[in-house]
Amino acid sequence: MILAVLFANSEGNILVERKGWVMSLGLPVMGHPVFVDKREQRFNGVPAEERLHWRSFLVKLGADNLKGVKNEELLVASHKSVYIVYTVLGDVSIFVVGKDEYDELALAEVIFAVTSAVKDACGKIPTERLFLDKYGKICLCLDEIVWKGLLENTEKDRIRRLVRLKPPTEF
Repeated sequence: MILAVLFANSEGNILVERKGWVMSLGLPVMGHPVFVDKREQRFNGVPAEERLHWRSFLVKLGADNLKGVKNEELLVASHKSVYIVYTVLGDVSIFVVGKDEYDELALAEVIFAVTSAVKDACGKIPTERLFLDKYGKICLCLDEIVWKGLLENTEKDRIRRLVRLKPPTEF
């Protein structure tokens, strides 16, 4: 299962966090609005303090390891039987967390689809400002890539059609 996809800026502020495939947190950056689903009190039985531990772990992991990394160069970590694949794309760090059948290789496929969708939504390698300007479209892309913790779509053209709310041509 894909547990989370998290985007953070270079200072470690979380821009988008998708867990259990409900949008849960977006910290305010540069005066942009924040969308929080207050109904989600627990994620897969994990209490809020444990989720906070995971957030801080991922941000520290990125701060320690992403300095000087090239765009889209993948890094891999594991913690408590959970796999983490992460990279940097412009000013944005991307973390994908999974367990069970979503090991490093499967998460690499997920992160390739996510980085491709973000570049497509932004039109180029995103700066933090451009990423926040395209926030809505990026969230729609994430919903098409991952559904209920499973990889759903990886084809760039199909994701682009689904985000524009046009039906797919093949059934």
